[in-house]
Amino acid sequence: MTGRPKSQAGSGALRRLAESKLGTRRAAVAGARAHADARRMLHELQVHQIELELQNEELKQAKAEVDAGLEKYTDLYDFAPVGYFSLGEQGLVLDVNMTGASLLGLARSGITGRRFQLFVAPGSRQAFNATLGAAFSVREKQTCEVSMLAANRPSFWAEVQAMSAAPQRGELNWCRVAVVDVSARKQAEDAQRRLDILAATNRKLEGEIVQRLAAETSLKKSEQNTQRLLEESRHLHHKLREISHQLLTVQEIQRKEISRELHDKISQLLIGINVQLLAFAESAKADPREIRRKIIPLRRLVEESVRTVHKFARDLRPAMLDDLGLIPALRSLVDDMARQRGLRVQFAAFLGVEALDNVKKTMLFRIAQEALTNVAKHAQASEVKVVILKSRGGVCLEVADNGKAFDVGLISSSAWDDRLGLTGMRERVEMIGGRFSIFSARGRGTTIRAEVPSGRLSKPR
Repeated sequence: MTGRPKSQAGSGALRRLAESKLGTRRAAVAGARAHADARRMLHELQVHQIELELQNEELKQAKAEVDAGLEKYTDLYDFAPVGYFSLGEQGLVLDVNMTGASLLGLARSGITGRRFQLFVAPGSRQAFNATLGAAFSVREKQTCEVSMLAANRPSFWAEVQAMSAAPQRGELNWCRVAVVDVSARKQAEDAQRRLDILAATNRKLEGEIVQRLAAETSLKKSEQNTQRLLEESRHLHHKLREISHQLLTVQEIQRKEISRELHDKISQLLIGINVQLLAFAESAKADPREIRRKIIPLRRLVEESVRTVHKFARDLRPAMLDDLGLIPALRSLVDDMARQRGLRVQFAAFLGVEALDNVKKTMLFRIAQEALTNVAKHAQASEVKVVILKSRGGVCLEVADNGKAFDVGLISSSAWDDRLGLTGMRERVEMIGGRFSIFSARGRGTTIRAEVPSGRLSKPR
């Protein structure tokens, strides 16, 4: 577009052009007045008129160019593939192109003058308001995705790009907003997301199929193990019945021995005491000086009775275990074993064992008692070691002899005749969460080990 010339060079050229055209017209006005001033004035007026005509032509040409450019810009603006909106600070629609009107399914007149937020879904208005406010405050392009409402179609997703425009003098602040329909992209993303979910579901199903196959295999193995365990349970039940029978038999034997001991020893001692008392009474009547001599055998019988009763009590449960503790009770036990059986018994104990509760101390005493009894009956040993050591997290009792060995594997078989004592020891230890083990080898004797768990052990006060 060409503008109006304003420079002196442009004005001179225009004047020369006007004078040239005036020279061609002078023949037609030859009859004009000859007065020089009038002719000069007329000349100036005619030149000025021609200048105005030329300027008018030039303005018409510039207007045509401007109209063509405006029409071209309008076509580009209206038929752009993106919806363009001009918004005020509160979201009032100042202008909209045809694409924007088509997106909303309304005529331009139904959009301009209304707030843009009315065409945004309620769930997206907060995001749009934040984007619009940021565009006016920082004057940089802001972007968000919102759900739009349209009159001729369901709601659709759109990408909104907003940027504040520099206002001209006297204009209010306004903002350029571009709206791009991204529904197809959203649908593609949703489709891809569903495909991903479907693929993940398929992988999960494949994993479940593998797990089910493994579960079936495991179930088959479990059925086989169940059958095996059932057979073992039946075998253990049979063994339990045998052990229960042996336990009852042992209890009867123990009762019989206690009864025989009471009858043979205590009863005879009491009868002897009674006879001595009668003789003592008769002697005291006949010769009072014989009292001192007669009372000596009587005192011996009483002392023997007391020792026998103490022995029975110690075999049943030694009072020393409750009164003095585990270490004195074990020391008395090993001393009696050494004296009665002629064994060399070495004893050593960790003092912190006295910090255990009564149940665990009683269990350790019974294990040592039963082990020493088995050594005396079966091992043919000459030396025994009884040791109580501090172990990791508890206390360990070891009873080791140098006697003959035996096959430890035979303990659980029906061919083993004297397995009740060892089984009872194992049951005592495992009942309180401990561990019981037996080691036996030719030339190295037998070692019985019982490990008892406990809390922090400290030296007893």
